[in-house]
Amino acid sequence: MKKISIFIIAVLFVTLVHARDSSAFKFSFNHLALSVKDVNRAADFYKNVLHLQEITNRTKMDGIRWFSFGEGKELHLISILKEDFKVNKAIHLALSTPNFDAFIKNLNTNKIVYSDWPGALHTINKRADGIKQIYFQDPDGNWIEVNSVGN
Repeated sequence: MKKISIFIIAVLFVTLVHARDSSAFKFSFNHLALSVKDVNRAADFYKNVLHLQEITNRTKMDGIRWFSFGEGKELHLISILKEDFKVNKAIHLALSTPNFDAFIKNLNTNKIVYSDWPGALHTINKRADGIKQIYFQDPDGNWIEVNSVGN
């Protein structure tokens, strides 16, 4: 009788765990939306500095432009909200590139000011695990990190 009770408890436990797993949401990243004042100025920045490809704005609303990170991941620039906003460096878009050094040259060519995490200008931060990273802002003050993860 004891073995049957243990067996039933085990079956119930496995069933509950499986039911919990099958009801998990299993999110995947879809897009990031950034508030900008001038959508065309911001779009030029993301096209020319980050070399993102513009894609169709499926909302068809004026004041919104969409860009692709690839693999179904998108950036949406939204200028239809007129409230002031301020973002600190802890809230940032983080991108990785295997061409980190070439990207730094691109920033210098475009005269984009960047810094390490503490804020030392034109300084590359090197984490304890060897990853290089820099931080800079788009024309509206949104913070962007570019790092060498996967390099």
